[in-house]
Amino acid sequence: MPLTITTYKSAGESETRKLGEELAGGLEVGSVVSLSGELGAGKTVFIRGICNCLCPGVSISSPSFTLINTYPGRLCDIYHIDLYRLYSIGEIEELGIEELIYGDCIALIEWGEKIENLLPSDTIKVDIRIMGENTREIRVRR
Repeated sequence: MPLTITTYKSAGESETRKLGEELAGGLEVGSVVSLSGELGAGKTVFIRGICNCLCPGVSISSPSFTLINTYPGRLCDIYHIDLYRLYSIGEIEELGIEELIYGDCIALIEWGEKIENLLPSDTIKVDIRIMGENTREIRVRR
């Protein structure tokens, strides 16, 4: 399947969340979504949009300190992984992330570029760039 890159403009959190909701419609058991972008770009906001569809009513927060949050989804468990505070592949391997990203779940990974070589070839990559105070450019690669 050829690589598809789609670029969106977001004028605020509600639009970023809506784009996450749209992406959620195409996710299935085994899907992996890797998100990149600087601090405050909107990675967690985008994930909230995905989770609004896949596990409605569940409170979604950034797992910056817990590293992995698990949410019960309609299709399967949703793993929200934040690699910001991890600095080595050894630390990442200790968490068992490979088991999650190749398991019967949906994995949403913030700072996924840190484990680029571990990701499945069909990983959906979302890059969020800050363009202004409230504006973002969101590039989705499938």
